[in-house]
Amino acid sequence: MCVGEKIKQYLKENNITQTELSIDTRIPLPKLNLSLSGKRILKLEEYEIICGVLGVNVDKFLAPRLPERKSNANHKNVS
Repeated sequence: MCVGEKIKQYLKENNITQTELSIDTRIPLPKLNLSLSGKRILKLEEYEIICGVLGVNVDKFLAPRLPERKSNANHKNVS
């Protein structure tokens, strides 16, 4: 689930409409809707504003991502 979808779920669980969030954050509703639907990448500044308005920490909707590891078979031993 992407960040936007997590925010959308949080709004639903807390009876907050996208229109209310748009007004409070001053993020235009079409832009907010696209972001929460995963059709637009949410800018960091917008994300920070949304978290501030919702009164949650910025890590609320984030999950750590680690780089993929390459298998050892693909590495050559250099001596």
